[in-house]
Amino acid sequence: MSMKSKRWGGEVTMRNVMSRNWAFLLCFCSFCAGVLFTNRLWMVHESRPSRIGAQRIYSEPDGCNQKLVIKHTSNDSPGEATNHVIQELNKTISNLEMKLATSRGAHESVHNGSPISGNLKTVQSNSKKKYFMVIGINTAFNSRKRRDSVRATWMPQGEERKKLEEEKGIVIRFVIGHSSTAGGILDKAIEAEEQVNEDLLRLNHVEGYLELSAKTKTYFSTAVALWDAEFYVKVDDDVHVNLATLGMILSKHHLKPRVYIGCMKSGPVLARKGVKYHEPEYWKFGEVGNKYFRHATGQLYAISKDLATYISINQDVLHKYANEDVSLGSWFIGLDVEQVDDRRLCCGTPPDCVWKAMTGNICAASFDWRCSGICRSVERIMDVHERCGEDKNAIWNARFSQ
Repeated sequence: MSMKSKRWGGEVTMRNVMSRNWAFLLCFCSFCAGVLFTNRLWMVHESRPSRIGAQRIYSEPDGCNQKLVIKHTSNDSPGEATNHVIQELNKTISNLEMKLATSRGAHESVHNGSPISGNLKTVQSNSKKKYFMVIGINTAFNSRKRRDSVRATWMPQGEERKKLEEEKGIVIRFVIGHSSTAGGILDKAIEAEEQVNEDLLRLNHVEGYLELSAKTKTYFSTAVALWDAEFYVKVDDDVHVNLATLGMILSKHHLKPRVYIGCMKSGPVLARKGVKYHEPEYWKFGEVGNKYFRHATGQLYAISKDLATYISINQDVLHKYANEDVSLGSWFIGLDVEQVDDRRLCCGTPPDCVWKAMTGNICAASFDWRCSGICRSVERIMDVHERCGEDKNAIWNARFSQ
């Protein structure tokens, strides 16, 4: 019994040793197979980006349609190719939004019977042309003398204005809506003025000082529908402008997709009723005595095409504050927008702009802060133009990036 038991015990021990050996062998084989399989997957994974990286996406127009075309290249690294694809997609989306805004603006103009720049031929003739900047001069029905003073100073007239559009890509229009009684004497007077000068942009908007925020939205929406420009500018009709200097300032930022340019400020929120620039919604800005967020002063500012398109697409949901410059600044809060503060856009009238011109810093815009424009502009803007205006050939010798 004892011998048999020992023999049986030895067999059990031998089997345990063999089982452990087999287990070790299987583990080693599994490890080798795992390493081989993992390396194979890694090599496949490494090879794929080189194939994907060798593709670029381009946007090509096809009539009214937009095509995404994939072209193969072999010079870019995967990271560079990915960044290029993202940039092209962003550009394509921006172009599609631009076309959407243009189509919607034209459709609403017809549907609402708005006298936008005469008729739809303007939309059709401008749809293919690229412009550098569109300047909208905010004006009112009772500002005929102001408009004439601007025409006599810094705003080219007749064939010279048309040449400015064709050769420099600069469009300038006085911007005005219609009266509360459509077709009344005020509207007829504006129509007669337009027939003579052909420099007014009529908006589907009821004029009123308390409606400037709404007018600003309508202006940008209308302008981006009519003209495909890099920049859209708003200026008041009692401000003097040097076009070449303004163009040179904007051209430095033409590669930035979302840029907001002006003289940035942050004034107090006026809660007391009856004062000028009273803010009825002062409570939204915190404690009494707080200041507004940073925004461009309303005498002159410029925005890039993407921002004008954004306003056009979202105009129905953008909130309007009492002051239009505050409203514009609020529309860009939360967006990836670069603010550019350039003090050449808010120079004073002589002697301030004269001194700056003597030092080589020609002003792009001049006005009096205490009047929110040139005080008595009808009488004084010619003097400002003669003393602070740039050379008459400056605009024709200037080169802007388009």
